[in-house]
Formats: sequence, structure tokens, C-alpha cells
Amino acid sequence: MGSSTSTISVLLFLGLVQFAVSGHDYKQALSKSILFFEAQRSGHLPPNQRVSWRSHSGLNDGKSIGVDLVGGYYDAGDNVKFGLPMAFTVTTMCWSIIEYGGQLASNGELGNAIDAIKWGTDYFIKAHPEPNVLYGEVGDGKSDHYCWQRPEEMTTDRRAYKLDRNNPGSDLAGETAAAMAAASIVFRRSDPSYSAELLRHAHELFEFADKYRGKYDSSITVAQKYYGSVSGYNDELLWAAAWLYQATNDRYYLDYLGKNGDSMGGTSWSMREFGWDVKYAGVQTLVAKILMQGKAGEHTAVFERYQEKAEQFMCSMLGKSTKNIQKTPGGLIFRQRWNNMQFVTSASFLAAVYSDYLSSSKRNLRCSQGNISPSKLLDFSKSQVDYILGDNPRGTSYMVGYGHNYPRQVHHRGSSIVSFKVDQKFVTCRGGYVTWYSRKASDPNVLTGALVGGPDAYDNFADNRDNYEQTEPTTYNNAPLLGVLARLISGPTGFDQRLPGVSPTPSPVIIKPAPIPKRKPSTPPAPASSPSPITISQKMTSSWINEGNVYYRYSTKLTNRSTKRLKNLKISITKLYGPIWGVTKTGNSYGFPSWMKYLPAGKSMEFVYIHSAAPANVLVSNYSLE
Repeated sequence: MGSSTSTISVLLFLGLVQFAVSGHDYKQALSKSILFFEAQRSGHLPPNQRVSWRSHSGLNDGKSIGVDLVGGYYDAGDNVKFGLPMAFTVTTMCWSIIEYGGQLASNGELGNAIDAIKWGTDYFIKAHPEPNVLYGEVGDGKSDHYCWQRPEEMTTDRRAYKLDRNNPGSDLAGETAAAMAAASIVFRRSDPSYSAELLRHAHELFEFADKYRGKYDSSITVAQKYYGSVSGYNDELLWAAAWLYQATNDRYYLDYLGKNGDSMGGTSWSMREFGWDVKYAGVQTLVAKILMQGKAGEHTAVFERYQEKAEQFMCSMLGKSTKNIQKTPGGLIFRQRWNNMQFVTSASFLAAVYSDYLSSSKRNLRCSQGNISPSKLLDFSKSQVDYILGDNPRGTSYMVGYGHNYPRQVHHRGSSIVSFKVDQKFVTCRGGYVTWYSRKASDPNVLTGALVGGPDAYDNFADNRDNYEQTEPTTYNNAPLLGVLARLISGPTGFDQRLPGVSPTPSPVIIKPAPIPKRKPSTPPAPASSPSPITISQKMTSSWINEGNVYYRYSTKLTNRSTKRLKNLKISITKLYGPIWGVTKTGNSYGFPSWMKYLPAGKSMEFVYIHSAAPANVLVSNYSLE
């Protein structure tokens, strides 16, 4: 029996309702995640630049060939401007705003998010000087990775690589067309002329991509080792068509999706990832939206096949498909060892938006193991974001600058070398490796908001600068996270995504702040006249450090507040990553210890567990009173 008092507690209406309140500050995480893009800027930085340790860089990009290619983003911890991941980053940022612009506005971040998009689209306009020409890369990975220098003083080759009629790149041109089309929706209300310019570029880029077909890394071969197009270009052509239809309602693009869905793999590829290379899951989600809007017309049968694949992707995330997405023991999506987090955020975003599509059309998710409530998809997105922010076996936040235990030795040139504004002493190409890369200390500049590559398949993570697979951040890790965080700030209440039957004219981004719905439990609580007879409280009783890891001992107290004996107890415990004492495990549930048959009226029982994370989730799933 226990006598501990509650300091960290959740009051559960046991057996009736699970009421979970996140301990994470999603608003703070959202603000930080957008700030990261300012650290990745190339070009002449604006007066309102908030990441003050950065300065101007790449000011001569394109000059040697008479083209202004100043601007854009560095993709990760290096100083190369790779077109394919940059365009995907912009497209997914735009999608975040299109779906959740109101939530971004109400949290004061819409302007910053739009600025982040415009930094990319301004560059794409420069990179597309003619209808059938697109500059797809500035710098090259080989020479860049040979050096460890700040972007402000890099001495590496800044050659520009382009696509044209004789050197096509349908995947890169298609993705850039998608980015421009999506951005035209974002700017439609606030800057109509800029929106029209973006749409013109989108039309031209799509025509270029579709007419002159080929893989971009066959034309820009220096990209193969870093951003090779494994999936080919059919997914990008469909992706671009879907975004152009969203932006224009032009039937040409609807027909393109309908007529090419089968032959280009949109209806046949069942995916378990979504990212800068493989767009099929994103295409299938967008086409499912069109279908649920009632706009598929004669293509309904084809669009239903797209939707089937979209729902297979959603079901695989929930573990309700015949082929499920792999997860770590701590519950994180795991796709690959190198920068796995990119797949976590992109999948979480798709799950969030599809949850809202289903809710708006009053449908359930159809899985091979039965129908699933849309709220389960949003719960899944929340579980992934909570893991990222620290609810994991290590108790580590994988967003730099969020929480107390986050990566300090990030694989990133700019953050790992003292700011150019603090010390302008020249850092040589190889000298940067000797002085800064190999330095076993925290980065001199905090790369606030950066989402690093993340843990391995067993939730292990090593915070070392040379561990680039786990400690390097990327723009495309953060981009879909904007939408997920904006969505989660508003709690579990569903949003009306204007499904079905949207108006013929696409709805522009709503700038007017939207009220944040109050968080509500997913199940109605018991009437006030029938209070729950059982309460649970938790508190941390001790902590210690072993081999660099912090471990916590948690005490959990369960009290029978009824006037009867509590019997047949079943306790559900999730997010438990260590040993537990004081309960007996039976199947997936826990019950009384073997010596205990019931809990008398007014009495309490206590059990304890140890792990290196936040308190586990504890609730009573079944009981009886006699």
C-alpha cells in the first residue's frame, strides 16, 4: 500500500474516459521550427533577419555564367543548393499554410511562414529564366563536403547546373512546378500579382517537365550521390498536376490525373514513405481530397483507386494494414538509418490532413482490419511529434533548442563554427575540420528549431558532430512539421476542410486569425452526479545519472474512492520503457500483484517503475465493484 501524494498527475475517469493533455508547448516548437529556415538562407540577408549569427553568403552564385542565382536555401549542414529537396521543402511548407493558415495566423507565425516560402520562390523565379531552362543546383557535394567552412566564406566551387531541352529533368522541373503552383495559392490574397507570376512559372515548368522527359540526375550527374531520383519522374508529374489543379481548377490537370493515374503508378504504388524523392503518397492524398470534394467527375473510378492507396498508407502507419510501417520500440516511424526523421514528419503531416479530410466528409478510414475513426490518425501524428519533442526512451528532444536535453553537436557547418560576426578570422577548407568539426564541445551557435536526423531503429542516438546520419538537420525535415504543429496547437477538435462540395474557385489562405478550439476529451465524461470511483496520480521520487543517461523513478498511486471493493482490475500502461514493480502483467494489461485479490474501499495501492523518459501513460481499462 502507498501513502505518496500527487505532484505530477492525471486524473482519469477510469473505465469511462481517457483524458490526455500534452505536456509539450506546440506553439513554442512551431515558432522555433520556422526560425530554422532563416539559418539556412543563402544570399543577401534582409534587415529583419532573426538568426543573427548568420551573414550574407553565396553572393556571386551564377555570376560566372551571367545568371543571377543568389538566394535560396542550403539543404542541410552543407553549403550546396540542391534544387529537388529545396522545391519539396517549399511545396510542403505551402501545403501546411493552405491547410492550416488560420492556425498559423492565430499563433502569430503566418507571416514568418510566408516569408520562408518567398525566400524559396524568389530563387526559383531566378532559376527559371526561360520556359525550358531550369537551374537545378549551385555547388557540388563532392567539393563542398571536402571542406568544413562557414557559408559566409566558402571557397568551394559554386558552379551552376541546369536542365534544358537536351538535358531534361522531369522530376526536378515537376517538383518545382508543384512548389510554384502551391505558392500561388498562398499568395493569392496578399499579393495577387506575385501569385500570378508564380502560376505562370508553374505552367511553364510543368509543360517543360512533361514534354521533355528524363530523370534530372541523368542531366545533373553530380546530384546522384546526394539526391538521386530513385523513384523516377512519374510521381512528380502527377504531383505537379495535382497542385496545378488545386491552384487553377483547370480541367486539363484533372484529366491528366485521371488519364495517367494507372500508367504512371498513382493508382498502383502502395507506399510506406513520403519525401523529397517519392511523392506517390502525397499525390494519392491530394487526389483523395479532390474525390471527397465531389469533383472527380468521369474520373471517379480512377480517383477511388488513388484513394485506396492513400488509405493503405494511412492504415500502415496505424499498424492496421497487411504491410505496416516499421516503428522503433519507442513508437517512432523507422524507414532508414540516415536522417530517418524526414519520413516521420512527412507521414505525420499526411496523417493529420487526411484525418481532417475524413472528418469533414464524415467518413471513417477503411483498413483491412476494419474501419478506424479519423481521430486515430491525428492521435498518431501527435504521438510522433511528442516523441520528437522528448516523449521517447532517451527523454531527448530532437528539435535543437526545444526542451533541456537536445542535440548540442549538430552536423552543420554554420552552427559548429564561431559566427563570422564574432570572429572574422578566415577558416580554411581543411582547417575547419581540424579546429571546429573535431571539437568535442557544444556548437558555438545554437541552430534553433532544427530537426536532426534522429535515433536508430532501437531508439539509440549519439550526439556527435561526426554522426551525420543522426545529427544533421535538413529543411525538408522541418517543412511538413509546420502544418502538424499548427494543427496540434488547436487540439483534437476537427476542422472543416470544405469537404465535400467546395466552391469552384479555390479558397485562398485565410489570414484572419481563427479562434483556437478548446481541447476536449475524445469521449464524453461521466455525468457530474456519477464521479469516477478511482483516481490515479504519479510523481517522480528520485533521479540519477548512469553512463551519461538520466534515469527517473516514478511512483504511481491508485486509490479506490468508492464504498465497495475494487476487483478484476486491468491497467493499461503505454510509453513505459523500463522495469516495473508492484503489478502483475497479463497479456497487454497489468493487474493486482499476485498476493492481492482486491482493493478495499478508501484504500490505495502503489507501483513503481524506472526509465529515462517522461512519466508513462497509465489508465484503468477495466474493473468491477462489489
